[in-house]
Amino acid sequence: MKAKGKEKPEVKGTSPAPKGLPPKVSMNVRHVILVLSGKGGVGKSTVSTNLASALAAHGRNVGLLDLDIHGPNIPKMLGIEDQRPAVLEKSMEPVRVTGNLAVMSMAFLLPDTSSPVIWRGPMKMAVIRQFLEEVNWGSLDYLIVDLPPGTGDEALTIAQLAPNVQGAVIVTTPQDVAVLDAVKAVKFIDKLELSVIGIIENMSGMVCPHCSGTIDLFGKGGGKKAAEDLGVPYLGSIPLDPAMVKAGDEGRPYVLRHADTPTWKSVDTVMENLVKRVES
Repeated sequence: MKAKGKEKPEVKGTSPAPKGLPPKVSMNVRHVILVLSGKGGVGKSTVSTNLASALAAHGRNVGLLDLDIHGPNIPKMLGIEDQRPAVLEKSMEPVRVTGNLAVMSMAFLLPDTSSPVIWRGPMKMAVIRQFLEEVNWGSLDYLIVDLPPGTGDEALTIAQLAPNVQGAVIVTTPQDVAVLDAVKAVKFIDKLELSVIGIIENMSGMVCPHCSGTIDLFGKGGGKKAAEDLGVPYLGSIPLDPAMVKAGDEGRPYVLRHADTPTWKSVDTVMENLVKRVES
């Protein structure tokens, strides 16, 4: 679809869908990056939010698509949960955090934050198509797609519908159980015949709010070892920083307000490693 008075951008570099699969939607985006985890509680949405913010801070035009349909939290993390997308005749405008960072989420369409979404697969597939096709994203360098934990309908649908999917970033914590689920996520991406851009180890040590030292609450190095064992890239680690947690709770993008801190540098390094993998 296209908004009244605007021509729809053409997709470049895409190919027709294989027989039996739905056709790719038409949108002007260079790189679609899926962010997923094998289990919940690893800070995947926090990573997605800060990666998107870091890319935007480095001058990229970025869309952030919250596809955790049953538990959308990204608008809260960015302080835009009270905003609503402008609805045009046949399209919607995403909510903008900055001039080059736009967000779309199911949270914008619910009557209040306590309203549950009780949908089966076909309804989720339909809304994912709408979020891709009927939102005026404009011309994007990156579309960061924050997926729910696990390997369900949302990941399958976005992989089938979105153009120019470069691959997936897997978020884990150092704990053995999280790493085990991250291995499953890597194998899931392999079955979709997509690239694993890399593994990110989140909560890799906690930054002490008093002395700024690091405490290994959940161990350390599990994500890097998993990447080595699986033969996939390791994008880096991000510590568990109370300042980042507080920023998310208060709706203040951490990387936009805490430049030059060790945690900011960790996020920036992960972002730079992702860009090298995707754009090289």
